[in-house]
Amino acid sequence: MMSMLALVLVLLLSLGGEVAWAQEDGQFSYQGFSRANVTLEDSATVMPNGLLSLTNSTYQTESKGYVFHHTPISFLTRPTATTTNTTAVARSFSTSFVFAIDAGFGGLSSYGLAFVVSSTTDFSTASSGKYMGLLNATNSTGSDRILAIELDTVMNPEFGDINSNHVGIDVNSLISLQAKPAGYYSDNDGAFRNLSLSSRTPMLAWVDYDGQAKQLNVTLAPMQVTKPKTPLLSEAIDLSNVMADTMYVGFASSAGIILTTRHYVLGWSFSLDGPAPPLDFSKLPTLPRVGPKPRSKVFDVVLPLATALLVAAVLAAIFFFLWRQHRFAEVQEDWEDEFGPHRFTYKDLFLATNGFKEKNLLGIGGFGRVYKGVLPATNLEIAVKRVSHDSKQGVREFVAEVVSIGRMRHRNLAQLLGYCRRKGELLLVYDYMVNGSLDKYLYNRNGMALHWHERYRIIKGVASSLLYLHEEWEQIVIHRDIKASNVLLDSQMNGRLGDFGLARLYDHGTVAKTTHVVGTMGYLAPELVRTGKATPLTDVFAFGIFLLEVTCGHRPISIDENNNQVVLVDWVLEHHHNDSVLDVVDRKLLGNFNREEATLILKLGLLCSHPLPNTRPSMRKVMQYLDGGQSAPDLSPTYMSYSTMTMMQNEGFDSYISTCPPSETSILTVSGESSVSALLDGR
Repeated sequence: MMSMLALVLVLLLSLGGEVAWAQEDGQFSYQGFSRANVTLEDSATVMPNGLLSLTNSTYQTESKGYVFHHTPISFLTRPTATTTNTTAVARSFSTSFVFAIDAGFGGLSSYGLAFVVSSTTDFSTASSGKYMGLLNATNSTGSDRILAIELDTVMNPEFGDINSNHVGIDVNSLISLQAKPAGYYSDNDGAFRNLSLSSRTPMLAWVDYDGQAKQLNVTLAPMQVTKPKTPLLSEAIDLSNVMADTMYVGFASSAGIILTTRHYVLGWSFSLDGPAPPLDFSKLPTLPRVGPKPRSKVFDVVLPLATALLVAAVLAAIFFFLWRQHRFAEVQEDWEDEFGPHRFTYKDLFLATNGFKEKNLLGIGGFGRVYKGVLPATNLEIAVKRVSHDSKQGVREFVAEVVSIGRMRHRNLAQLLGYCRRKGELLLVYDYMVNGSLDKYLYNRNGMALHWHERYRIIKGVASSLLYLHEEWEQIVIHRDIKASNVLLDSQMNGRLGDFGLARLYDHGTVAKTTHVVGTMGYLAPELVRTGKATPLTDVFAFGIFLLEVTCGHRPISIDENNNQVVLVDWVLEHHHNDSVLDVVDRKLLGNFNREEATLILKLGLLCSHPLPNTRPSMRKVMQYLDGGQSAPDLSPTYMSYSTMTMMQNEGFDSYISTCPPSETSILTVSGESSVSALLDGR
C-alpha cells in the first residue's frame, strides 16, 4: 500500500506545474487552484493557469467574490470521559497564502480581501464595497460566527480604520480587535518595513493560532523574505467561543464602482494542530500581463518598407479623423496619465448632457453652470459643472486635489467622480442627487416646506461630513463654501455636502497657507478677510450660519420690507438676548418642531458663528451636542453682535468687503497669494 502511494506521488511530481492535495484530517496545500477542492461563489473564478481571481470589477461596476475549502473543518475538541475539560476547546491551526491586489490606478485600490473562518458559506445578503462581502449596513456585527483577517486598502472611519493600507483582526464585526499598517519586522535589525498591499506585488501572509496559549498571530512579508520571527499582529484571544463545531475556511473580497481592482490568490496551505505545509513558489501561477505584449525583435528586422508605408498611411488617416473631431478636442498633458480613471472624455460628457442643452441645466452658481447627464456606456446619472478658466497656473495642483477629493468616502458627501479639461474650461463630474439642493426647499414659496425632523437629520449629516473632512480623512480638507445651495439631497432626503471647487487640502500637523479669500457673502468668518487663511474654524463659522439658515428659513443677508439690510446672526442673537429665540424658527413649519432641538441648533449656530475663532467649537464637539452627549451650550451674556465684533476686529483694516444684494452668486474674492482656487473665479 505504501509503495502504491509513493508511486502516485512520483507521478504527480513528474507532471510539474501546479500541485494540489488535501487530507481529511484538515490539512491541504494548493499551488494554484485548477485542481483544488474548493467552492467558488459570485465573481470568483479560476483562470486557465490556475490563478484564483476573487473580483472582476470594471469602472462603474462593483463585485464581490468568495472561495472556500469544499468541506468544513472541525475546529473544536470536545471533552471526553478521560479529560478534565468540560467545555469545547478551539484547536490550533496554521495557514499561509500568497496574494496580490492589482489596483488599476496609481496604487489606489477599491477595498481589499480577507482570510475568513466562517460557520457558513452563504453571504448572499452581505454587501460589497466597504463591507468586503462579509456583512451589511443592517447586520454590522454578524449573526453567524466569523473570524476574518482583513488586508484592507481603504480607510473607513465608521469601522475605526487606522489608514488605507492596514491589516486587522476582525471577530463578528468589521471593527478590528487590533490593526496595524501593512508591513513586517526585519529579522536583521528589527526595523519595520512598510508594504503596499495594492502594489500588484505578490506577498505572503501567515495566520497562526495556538490553542493552548490562546494566541493569534498574523505575519506579512514579501515572497523573497523568509517568515519573520516577530509577527505583525499578536492578539491574546480564546477562539473557543468564536468557533462552531465545524467551520469553513477561505477568502472573501469586494470591489467598488469607482476604481478598478483585481484581487488574486496564487497559493494556499492549511493545517490543524501543526504548521501549514510550505508553498513551492516555483509552481505558483503568474499574474496576468499588464500592458501590450512585448514586440518580437524579428518584427523590427524583417518588417518590409511597404508595411512601414502602410502604417504611415494608417497614422495619417487617424490624424485626419482626429482633426475632424475638433469639436471634442481636450487639453491633456503627460502628467495627467496617472489620473486616467478619474478623467472623463469630453465626448462622453457632451453626449451625456445632450450637448449641454438648456433643458439639462440644473442650476447656475457663482463659478459655473451645472447640467444633468446620463453616461451612455453605464446609464449612470451624473451632474456636470462647467467652470471657465484661462490660466495654466496651478492646473496640475488643482487636478491632483480633484483626484484626492474623489477618493474620499462618506455617506454625507456628494461623490466627486472625476474631471475633464477642454480648452478654456474645466468640467467636474459628480453623482447626481435626485432631489436637488437644499436651498430650493428652504426658499421655494410654492413648494412644501421641509419637516423639522428632515432638517435636523440634514444638519447632523452635514456636521458628520465636516468632521470627516477636518479630522478623519488622511488630509485636512477645508471646504470654504458651506451653504444651503451646496448641500444636495439624495432620494431619501439625506443631506450630502457637495461642490468642492473651492476646497483646500493640507497635511495634518501643518499650518494653512495664505491664499485668495473666496466664498459667499454672509458665510465668511471675519478673521478670514483679515488673514487670508482658511482653517477648520472658518468652515465652522460658515456651518454656524448654515445652522441658522436651515432653522430660520432666512438667507444670511437679506433685505426687509423697509429696504434695510438684515444680518441673520444679529437677528437671532437679538431674540436670544430677549429670551424669544424660538420666535425665529421658520414660520413655514407652523409651530411643528421639537423645541429642545430647535433651541440647541440656534445656540449652536450662534456659538459656531462667533466672531472670535477660539470661541467656536470643533466639529467633533458639535457632533457631541447633536448626538445628545452634551447639553445645549450656554452663550456668554457679553456676546456682542456679529457686526459690532467684526468692526472691532477689522478696525484699521482696509476691507475689501462691500455691501451687495443677497443672491446665490454673491461670491467674494479678495486679492492674496496665488491659489489653485483662483482657476475657478476666472483668474
